[in-house]
Amino acid sequence: MTPENSQKLWKIIQEAGDYLAGQLPEHPNHPKGRNSYAHVAQCIKNKFNVSYKYIPDEKFDEVKRYIEFLKQNPR
Repeated sequence: MTPENSQKLWKIIQEAGDYLAGQLPEHPNHPKGRNSYAHVAQCIKNKFNVSYKYIPDEKFDEVKRYIEFLKQNPR
C-alpha cells in the first residue's frame, strides 16, 4: 500500500476505534476494557492475512467497507 493510502486507512481505523470505544463486549483477558483501535487493526489483519499497511492498494475500498461493517457489528 502506498504511504498515502496507509495514512488514510490509519485515520479511518482511528475514527472507527473512537466510535467503538466502550461498545466492545467485555472479555476476561481485558479486565480494564478492550482497546478498540487494536480490535479494528486485528480484525483487518485476521480477514486480509496481513497488517493494514501491506494490503494492496486495489483492496483499499474493500478494507474501508470492512471497517464500516465492524462499526455496525461490534463484537
